[in-house]
Amino acid sequence: MAASRSTLEIASAEIKIPAALRNVCVALYAVNLTLCLTVYLGHGWIYDRNGLGIPTDFISFYAAGHLVLDGLPAQAFDWEILKRIEVAKLGRDFAGDLPWHYPPPFFFVASVLALLPYSAAYLGWVVASLLPYVAVVRAIVDHNFGVRLALAVPLVLINAWVGQTGFLTAALIGGTLYLIPIRPVLAGICLGLLTYKPQFGLLFPIALIAAGHWRVFVSASLTAVAMVVVSWLAFGTESWLAFFHWLPRSSEAVLTDGRATWWKLQSFYAMVRYFGVPEQLAWVLQFVLTASVAAAVALMWRSRLPYALKAAALAAGTLLATPYIAIYDMVVLAIPVAFVVRIGLRTGFRRYELPALGATVVVIACYFTGTPTGLGATLIVSGLILARAGSWWRREPAPAVIAAGV
Repeated sequence: MAASRSTLEIASAEIKIPAALRNVCVALYAVNLTLCLTVYLGHGWIYDRNGLGIPTDFISFYAAGHLVLDGLPAQAFDWEILKRIEVAKLGRDFAGDLPWHYPPPFFFVASVLALLPYSAAYLGWVVASLLPYVAVVRAIVDHNFGVRLALAVPLVLINAWVGQTGFLTAALIGGTLYLIPIRPVLAGICLGLLTYKPQFGLLFPIALIAAGHWRVFVSASLTAVAMVVVSWLAFGTESWLAFFHWLPRSSEAVLTDGRATWWKLQSFYAMVRYFGVPEQLAWVLQFVLTASVAAAVALMWRSRLPYALKAAALAAGTLLATPYIAIYDMVVLAIPVAFVVRIGLRTGFRRYELPALGATVVVIACYFTGTPTGLGATLIVSGLILARAGSWWRREPAPAVIAAGV
C-alpha cells in the first residue's frame, strides 16, 4: 500500500499543467480576490457606508435562524413575518422579498449562524462552505492545481457576495461523485444531505440504479429519512406543514410569475421564458430535455465508460435537468469541469478543450449584461463530456484512459 501510494504521489507530482490553463486560472483567481476586497472595502458588501446591512440572500438565513432560536421556526416560511425580521436585523427597509425556501433540516445551519453577530455569521458562512468546496475540487482533480481551479471559477464571487449555498451544493454533489467508487456509504451520506436542495437530486437515483450502486442508494435514503426525523423532532410538525403550505407560493413566484426575473435563473425553462415562450410550452420543453438527459445518464452509467466521464456527465446533467437553478447554483459547474480537467491532465487535452473551457468563462461573464448565460456554459461543458464519451465508445482513446484509471 505504501509503495502504491508513493507511486501515485510521484505520478501526481509529474503531471504538467498546461501554461494557458495555469495562467488563466491564476488571473481569474486574482480577479475574484481583488473584486471581493474592493467591494468589501468600498462598503458594497455586508454593510454600507452608514453601517446598515446590505440586503442579500444571506439575510433570509440569518432572520430564519433567529426565528428558530425564538422557538418560532414555522414562521420563517411566512414572507411577511420573515421580512419584518430581516428589516430589523439589517436596520433598513428594502424593495421586494428575500424569502426562506429551504426545508426544515436547513434550520440547523440557520440557527447556528444566528448565534453570531451578522458580519461574523456572513463571513463565517462563506468561508465554512467554501473550504469543503475547494477540498472536493482538489480531490477530484487529484492535484494541488485543483485549489486554484476551484477559486478561479467566476461564480465564486457571485455566491460569496450574496452569501448563498452554491459552495455547499457543489461540495455535496462533488463529494458524492468522488466518493462513490471508494467510500460508498460516505457518498450516500453526502447525497442524503443534498436533499436540502431536492431539485439537484433528480438524476442521482437513476444513475445509482443503472450502475447498481446499492450501498450508496441505501445510505442516501437512510440519511434523508434521518434528516426528516431529526428536524421533525427539533422543529416540530408545524415547520414541515408550513414548508409544504408555502412551497406552492414560492414555486408560483419564481417559476410562474418570474418575480426573481428570468435572467437570474439559469435553466432551460428560464431561458425559454426569458424569450417569451408561454409557461405550458416551456414546461413541455423542459420535460423533454430532462427526460433526454436522464436517458443519457442511465445509458452512460450502465456502460463501461471510465468513471470520471460518468461522474462529469451526471454533474453536468444535474444542472440541465432542473427548471430551478439560480446563478449562485452554477458553482456546481466546477464539478464536471474538474473531472474534465482530471482526464485532460492524465491523457492530454484535445486541441479544442482548453479554448472551450475558456469560452465558458466568457459566457458566464456575459451574465452581468442581464442575460441568462449559465445554460450556455453548461452546454459547452456537456459537449466536451459527450465528445470524450463518443470517442471512447468508438474505441479511439480507450486504452490510455483505462490505463490512467480515470
